[in-house]
Amino acid sequence: MTNLLIQHGLVILFLLVAVESAGVPLPGETALITASILSSQGHYAIEWVIVVAASAAIIGDNGGYWIGRLGGRKLIERWGPIARHSQKVLPPAERFFERHGGKTVFIGRFVALLRFTAAWIAGITHMSWWRFLLWNALGGIVWATAVSLVAYEFGQHAAEAINRYGVYAAAAIVVGVVVLLVGLHFWRRRLEDRLNEAE
Repeated sequence: MTNLLIQHGLVILFLLVAVESAGVPLPGETALITASILSSQGHYAIEWVIVVAASAAIIGDNGGYWIGRLGGRKLIERWGPIARHSQKVLPPAERFFERHGGKTVFIGRFVALLRFTAAWIAGITHMSWWRFLLWNALGGIVWATAVSLVAYEFGQHAAEAINRYGVYAAAAIVVGVVVLLVGLHFWRRRLEDRLNEAE
């Protein structure tokens, strides 16, 4: 199983990130972190991990945008439970994306819930495709580069620490990761709250 993952890891990374970006809640960011750590162990070139993840994010988001633009509004306006509220919700959403669409698409790449919904919403609200593409590409490249390099550096340092200090280093790394994840969780919640307040 490990050999299969290593041999086809970049393909799996591309598929998970692209499908998540198109609107299906899959662990795309987890796949990117895993691929970057494997890269730090010499299995892939980190440059290829970044290129694959950024390309998948941009392509997937554009797929989600066009799904939302071509069919999302029809689905919302015809689907029973949502149809009643669509006329109230769509105009404010359109105004919000007119003013803050670029920021939302860019920041959405770093926020779990927005990562697989921002492109759909941008399409449904008819955000200009060129504007969407600009912010989407910028967000995808920055996200892929930042997450990959942090995970790559962490993977290298973790492996060196475990080799040098053994079990104690492994325990310290686990505690550090937990603290980091909790911190990221609260930071993302604050970011989501601010975006909700902006609406």
